[in-house]
Formats: sequence, C-alpha cells, structure tokens
Amino acid sequence: MLQKKNYTVAVVGATGVIGREVVELLEERNFPVHELIPLASERSAGEKVEFFGRNWAVEKLAGSSFKGVDIAFFAAGTAQSLAFASVAVSAGAVVIDTSNAFRNDPAIPLIVPEVNSHVIPRHAGIIANPHSSTIGMVLVLKPIHDAAKIRRAVVTTFQSASGMGKNAIDELAQQTVSLLNFRDIKKSAYPHQIAFNCIPHDGEFLDSGDTTEEIGLANETRRIMEDDTIRVTATSVHVPVFRCYSESVNIEMEKKIPADEIRAILSSAPGILVYDDPARNLYPMAIDVAGKDEIYVGRIRKDVSLPNGINLWLVIDNVRKGAALNAVQIAEHLVK
Repeated sequence: MLQKKNYTVAVVGATGVIGREVVELLEERNFPVHELIPLASERSAGEKVEFFGRNWAVEKLAGSSFKGVDIAFFAAGTAQSLAFASVAVSAGAVVIDTSNAFRNDPAIPLIVPEVNSHVIPRHAGIIANPHSSTIGMVLVLKPIHDAAKIRRAVVTTFQSASGMGKNAIDELAQQTVSLLNFRDIKKSAYPHQIAFNCIPHDGEFLDSGDTTEEIGLANETRRIMEDDTIRVTATSVHVPVFRCYSESVNIEMEKKIPADEIRAILSSAPGILVYDDPARNLYPMAIDVAGKDEIYVGRIRKDVSLPNGINLWLVIDNVRKGAALNAVQIAEHLVK
C-alpha cells in the first residue's frame, strides 16, 4: 500500500472516454492528487484537461513520462498497456489498468473492490480491472453466492458503443443520421452496421464457437469470486446504445431462495440498487443508469424451469463503474 498525504497521478489516455471519466472521478471523490500528469498519443498532446479548476496540458506518452509518478491509471487500450505498464512500474508507480492486457495473468490481481479488495496488497506493481460485464455480474452474484452457493450462471450481455471507445460512439451516431436521411453508411469500428442492429460478436472467435470475451467473462467471474466450481456461459452482443451495458442473468443455486429474499439480499449488498417494480413499469434501463455509480438490478423472479433458479436483469454504466470508478476505488484502497 502507498503511505503519503498527496500523490502524483498519471492518467494514460486522458483524452479518451474512460480517461476523462477517471479525471472527473478523482476530482469528484477528492482523491489526494498533488500533481496530475495527463498522457495521450502524439495527436492529443497539447490538449487541456480541467482538474480542480486548473487546465493541465496533455503530454505525449513516452518512456520518461512516469518519473516521480505514484499511481498510473492506464485507459488507452491494450497495446499501450503492454508497451508502457512495465515502464511505469520500473519508475516506481503502481499501475491500475482498464484494458484486457493483464486480465488473464494469474500473477496480477483482478479486482472489483466490493468483492475482493483483500487481494489488492498482493500486487507486484500492476492491478487489473475486469471487463465491464464481469464487474456488473460479480457484484450481483457474490451476495447470492454467499447465501446459497451458485452452481451455474447463464448471461447475455448487451454492450453499448462506449465500450468500444470514441470511434464506435461516433460511428453509431453517424450511421443513425445517415440511415434516417437515406444515405449510405460507413463502418470501421464494427464488422457490421451497428445502427438499428444487434451484433452477437465481441472479441475473437475460438474453435469452440465462443469468443475470447465470452470465455474471459466466465474465467474472470470464477477468479474474482475465488470459486472454480461456478459454471458460467455467456453470449456477448453489441447493441445500438451509446452508454451502459445491460445483462440478462439466469442463476442456478444449490438451494432454493425465493425472489423476495434475493431482493432483500441484493438491497443490502454494496454497490447495488434494486430497482424492481414491474407493476409500475420500473426496471433498470440504460437511459436511467448512465452516470450512476451503482449496478441497477430488476426483473428478479423465479426461473420456473429450475427448482433452484432465479432470473434477473442488471444495468451498469460501463464507462463509470465498469471502468473508471472501479479503477479509482482500487486506488482509494491503495492509499488507505
């Protein structure tokens, strides 16, 4: 853990979707930052990032960028993390990485603070953020698992454009405008048209027919919950939504727990807000959860096909809690 009153903090990818959110959260949560070092690619160098009423100039990311840095948030993608995370560690920084560069490395802690913060001190310089879908799911699964031991979870994720970065957000917007004006569309961020469409494809396809991200969600869930007996199967879908991931989750437990008791368990769990009153058309939706810290959970009901089954629906702001906030919460544990 770090033992100082104020910290020099670098944000790699400071002009990107997640990087900007990290900077905003550091200010919002009054993180003890003495000096902010916003870093980005050469094309963004010289831009300004506002932080506590001051404009901080964005510097070009380089090997020398991390001198004197205590904590380095990496939010610029896998390639930059693989190239510069070890450089930052060698310079004395603790790296908190939001990409998928280190999620599969068993030597690097994979952290959702509300679930496994006790693992944070085991780091050797790098701490990884899980996939946004994993963060949302394990926050919901963990209190249920503690009460009734989960045997199996089946999840379908509905992932917004912001999970793919600014280019995907722009592509969704541009395609929408083009189609509404009867013009041809252009695509580059996605393999198919995303506007008015759903694409059941996230990551690289494996011989099994699963994608790397679907297998990753299953492996990350077991690892964070520290139980290799939980069986998880996933289908990941890109949807024409700008922000927030939604997930349909079916859970099989070792013992039967009524839906009302599941609601009570989740209502008292950290980081979760139960929003579940179908009679009044109240259930989580992306337009309501954007900008929120909590995971919203609703449509909690018995699975009539299983004796010990529960269905539920959750929504997470993938940029905020699914990336930036989770990373800042890890940093807060580091400096406690």
